[in-house]
Amino acid sequence: MDYQLTEEQIMIRDLARQISEEKVKPVRSELDEKGNFPWEIMKLFSEADLCGLYIPEQYGGFGGGGLEFCLATEEISRVCGGVGVTFAASALGSYPILLFGNEEQKKQYLPDIAAGTKLAAFGLTEADAGSDASAMKTRAVLDGNHYILNGTKQWITNGGEAEIYTVIAMTNPEKGSRGATAFIVEKGTPGFSFGKKEDKMGIRASATRELIFEDCRIPKENVLGRTGLGFIVALKTLDSTRPGIAAQALGIAQGALDESIEYARTRIQFGKPIITFQSLQHMLADMAIQVEAARSFIYSVARAIDSGNIKDYSKVSAMIKTFASDMAMKVTTDAVQILAGYGYMKEYPVEKMMRDAKITQIYEGTNQIQRNVIASGLIKEAASKKR
Repeated sequence: MDYQLTEEQIMIRDLARQISEEKVKPVRSELDEKGNFPWEIMKLFSEADLCGLYIPEQYGGFGGGGLEFCLATEEISRVCGGVGVTFAASALGSYPILLFGNEEQKKQYLPDIAAGTKLAAFGLTEADAGSDASAMKTRAVLDGNHYILNGTKQWITNGGEAEIYTVIAMTNPEKGSRGATAFIVEKGTPGFSFGKKEDKMGIRASATRELIFEDCRIPKENVLGRTGLGFIVALKTLDSTRPGIAAQALGIAQGALDESIEYARTRIQFGKPIITFQSLQHMLADMAIQVEAARSFIYSVARAIDSGNIKDYSKVSAMIKTFASDMAMKVTTDAVQILAGYGYMKEYPVEKMMRDAKITQIYEGTNQIQRNVIASGLIKEAASKKR
């Protein structure tokens, strides 16, 4: 199908696909089994200039946008969701700097991220502040020219491996959501440490750790935007990066569909390939419909956001994340069913794909929260039409 991609976008897609097929696929089972962080693979993405696709040229990036980022994330996730989220989460950590950083902050941090020499991460979630981010307890208290940061952040992708962290903390708890501030925190800052690496069901190649702040002194210059803007930073960042999660889910689903078709072509039962059975053909057809619908939806939204044609894209960003992740869970579950007993075995990749798909319904806002966002957008639109 023609998605009206430019020559550069096709080049990005094909390059990400080639590296993933040649370098990621041979080691994905080992990465999953051992939970090894894919540093060698990330170096390959760096050498291929894929790490700065969404970063402007003046900061060392490719100068593309969300669509280019989605294309690469999709192709990497098609082979391994764990490697895909490792690649994508660095964008989650750097988008706050892109959107709200001043010129000095952008020049200091973005070139290393674009070059792939440093990864970024995003610290918002806490043990008692998941969907209810306003319940966060991490505090930042002004002390002269520094803020003293105390608290923890939980389940942070790229935690411990990233060098650059965007962290949201309360600077004025009495103001509620208006009392949060975003900070840039560098790995190695005294008082900043990490918890154990989490043992996850899926995306096991990625590193997920707790961030621990104990009297961690952060220069005032590391505030993003201004004090009190923390929740705006977080919400705008998530609106911008959720298409990447949708692309990850899409890639996982496409990989599962590919494996299902290949297996069905070669698996012989009752004297013929099972792909000749109509009931199975219908399953594959439904899987393909859902995958193509998600791809068209994601590409169109990413392109519209990049063009600036959508000023408030919270609703559509939530829509594609929800649709694609629900789709991925359905498609990967069907893939396991098609492979039957083999699908349940680790020797075949579809059980891993099903495990990897599940988290896309949860992180960067559960799909229940996404539906709240979508409904809120619909209500606002309806109210504006009555004026």
